[in-house]
Amino acid sequence: MSALFNQGAASAPSSTTGDISKDVEVAQNLLPTDSISALAWSPTHDFLAVAAWDKAVRIYEISGGSVNGKWSIPCAEVPLCVAWSEDGTKIAAGGNEGSIFFVDLSTQQAGGEAKPIPDWKPHQAGVKGICFFKRDNKDWLATGSWDKTVQFWDFTSTTACTKGITCAERVYSMDTRSNLLVVATAERHIHVINLGNSLDSIYKTIQSPLKWQTRVVSCFSDATGFAVGSIEGRCAIQYVEDKDTSLNFSFKCHRQQDPTSRDIAKVYSVNAISFHPHHGTFSTAGSDGTFHFWDKDAKHRLKGYPDVGGSITATGFSRDGNIFAYAISYDWSKGYAANNQTYPIKLKLHPVAGDECKPRPGNKKR
Repeated sequence: MSALFNQGAASAPSSTTGDISKDVEVAQNLLPTDSISALAWSPTHDFLAVAAWDKAVRIYEISGGSVNGKWSIPCAEVPLCVAWSEDGTKIAAGGNEGSIFFVDLSTQQAGGEAKPIPDWKPHQAGVKGICFFKRDNKDWLATGSWDKTVQFWDFTSTTACTKGITCAERVYSMDTRSNLLVVATAERHIHVINLGNSLDSIYKTIQSPLKWQTRVVSCFSDATGFAVGSIEGRCAIQYVEDKDTSLNFSFKCHRQQDPTSRDIAKVYSVNAISFHPHHGTFSTAGSDGTFHFWDKDAKHRLKGYPDVGGSITATGFSRDGNIFAYAISYDWSKGYAANNQTYPIKLKLHPVAGDECKPRPGNKKR
């Protein structure tokens, strides 16, 4: 972990209210000029990739007590999602008009502009989900689109689709862990795909247990299930196999009680869910400008954090779980009219202190 995050990270506040006073803010001159749509940590280095509506993916290096710009990847479209290969050498982003922007960083000079593969437009509509995975000891890429398809790419031939599936509706969110790929679509459909089997078949399809539109899906660290977040301020925990259905549950989050009435609450979208790489605990973040850490096995909130001053649009834990990154920018939850030039655009790094993200004592991880 970078020296920047060592100071004061030995212990966490004892209450369930978390401390954001030591969170590090990325310098304004390094930030995107428009809303941040997605972020992803490298699995091999302290590199953080950030996709934004100003049509670029920026990669930051956290090293030696500072945050520095490492690469900038220009995109001809708005990148809606971004992902790293397992060896940390490749990065891909999905555009809002159907293009994929792919870069092999091992061939790029650090500190400058990285050029993506041009004219790779495999989808007929925006790409909202993108994930690397390993199959047959090779790098593969999965892309999910508003054109209602998920396509799979073997990097021995990057511009030829090897396999694909047709989804029930437009892809809104997608995540993978090990051989598990989960695809959440419009109309609350969720497809579960086993990446170890044929890539042209769906293992199972379920209806989201949440009543309103799905916003985000995120796989458990051990790949036994996934979490779903919706626009209604709820999160659901779902296991893949039928034998574990008794462990499924949902809970309210990202809601604010109206001070004038106990019967009225303001409801906010759950925009991001991220699992800790080692502890199996997870975070939720939303339009209310707060994030929380949870222990799903104990059904317990570990920490809740104060309002950060704007909607949180994307989150992620670093490879060792010691840094939690979160992006603050307009999330379009109130439509075009609510966006303005004074809305904050920030990228912050929270040092994960002490037992902040550890499961409750005596709790067995599933």
